[in-house]
Amino acid sequence: MIPARFTGPGLVDLQLNGYACFDFNSLPWDWSEADFHRVGEALERRGVAAALPTFITDAPERVIARIETWREMVEKDSSLARIFPLVHLEGPFLSPEDGPRGAHPREFCRTPEDLPGFLDQALEASGGRIGILTLAPELPGALELVEKAARAGITVAIGHTAASRDVIRAAVDAGARLSTHLGNGAHPVLPKLDNYILAQLAEDDLAAGFIADGRHVPFYTLKNFLRAKPKGKALLVTDATAAADCKGGRPELRGEELLVSPDLRVTRKGKPGLSGSALTLDRAVLNTAAHCGFSFQEAWDMASRVPAALVGLSGSLREVSVRVGPGGFSLDT
Repeated sequence: MIPARFTGPGLVDLQLNGYACFDFNSLPWDWSEADFHRVGEALERRGVAAALPTFITDAPERVIARIETWREMVEKDSSLARIFPLVHLEGPFLSPEDGPRGAHPREFCRTPEDLPGFLDQALEASGGRIGILTLAPELPGALELVEKAARAGITVAIGHTAASRDVIRAAVDAGARLSTHLGNGAHPVLPKLDNYILAQLAEDDLAAGFIADGRHVPFYTLKNFLRAKPKGKALLVTDATAAADCKGGRPELRGEELLVSPDLRVTRKGKPGLSGSALTLDRAVLNTAAHCGFSFQEAWDMASRVPAALVGLSGSLREVSVRVGPGGFSLDT
């Protein structure tokens, strides 16, 4: 049963590429504190207490510049630090293969051996606030980087990968603890029973994030995926772009216009594959409760307590009260 009102720990989105017409992967010298406040307020209106700006694959110097600009903002504004406490680096250490690469630009995909000092640069630029590092563990130097990042307190995630079962197992042994948007960033055709999606589902030490919009993963498949994970190991993310909660704007991703269909499918011109989502986290909760056989409380926890615990935010997670309607949540004031 879906309640009309609900009070609980605020929602936590671990994968936010953009929101409310703003792209976290745009050029950072064009950013303003007003942009970040507007995005933060839009998130909070839907019950989101914290979100991780997600910087995707790009030229290393631009990624570092984004991290530095974000850090400057959160260090001088406590309200921004509260809503954007950490960042998620999704790349550049991703598979260059079509399918696993997803919407990430091939020309900027690198291996850890190519950029041996990148993680240190990112940690310094962020002031130690890297929450998640997503990488493909089969790349040269990746397993060593998993160990290094895990020792630094970063949640290491497997994603955009074509890794074998043995490499996935080795990554978990090295310290990987999350699968990024599992089921996506994958080849369109895979071996029926022996593939990297099922291998990650079978790793009980790996939490897994899922995009619960019904397009990235059909709801009946999502139901199976969620059931495959032990309690407390399945979580909801949006992988949202600037198209999410964008009213009357022109959303972009790294300077390319995003095309949003009436059913909120996000693509780019001439590129029919999905380019992130227009999902909001409150809708992910409602979708999971309505279509996947979980209670509203269970779905809420997948979007609040579980992700918060994974990145060490449980102690700072504030309570929110929301009204629940067919279009999502609104703060219950």
